[in-house]
Amino acid sequence: MADEQTRRVYERARMGGRLGLGERPAVLVVDFSCGFTDPGCPLGADMGAEIEATRRVLEVARGRGFPVIFTTIAFEENLVDGALWVRKVPSLGELRLGSRWVEIDPRLERREEETVIVKKGASAFFGTNLSAILASLGVDSVVLCGATTSGCVRATAVDLLQHGYPALVPRECVGDRAAPPHEANLFDIQAKYADVVSLEEALERLESAGRTREKL
Repeated sequence: MADEQTRRVYERARMGGRLGLGERPAVLVVDFSCGFTDPGCPLGADMGAEIEATRRVLEVARGRGFPVIFTTIAFEENLVDGALWVRKVPSLGELRLGSRWVEIDPRLERREEETVIVKKGASAFFGTNLSAILASLGVDSVVLCGATTSGCVRATAVDLLQHGYPALVPRECVGDRAAPPHEANLFDIQAKYADVVSLEEALERLESAGRTREKL
């Protein structure tokens, strides 16, 4: 957790404004693949609580008919498409196309109509057609879940802002391998890029999204 002096510095800089959620949100689940949610993989950690919290978000989104999109990291067998990232983080080489580690965690019960984007970098936007998918679905905001908070979640939060999509990050729906980077990055995401909220607030806002338009 940030100390009081840090909070005062950020408040003085007038960071942490609210972005809100639009009328047509999507849920974007970043890299909750088995390679990140199974401790048996060198990259993995026990994210059972985060998976369960994300299941609750997905239940509301699916019930309301909002789009759900997943991402996974997967490389060719020769790892050439991993470029410098695999050199920097050699354990990423475990995430080869066709392996169990790149499959979406089955506890999330992904549906056939829910898109899975295969990415080679941290941000869900980098080198993918995510922006085109969001536009084609008429999405105006995003609920962001997944792993890891300090890596791909943060990178995606930055790019959501830069692509013009307000985002909610339910605190209980994102995870990391260790508490200090998790907490530090949640603090920074809230200050600069997205609204970090409780799971209950996210569920309430997702449930109420678009209700005004439905009454017209």
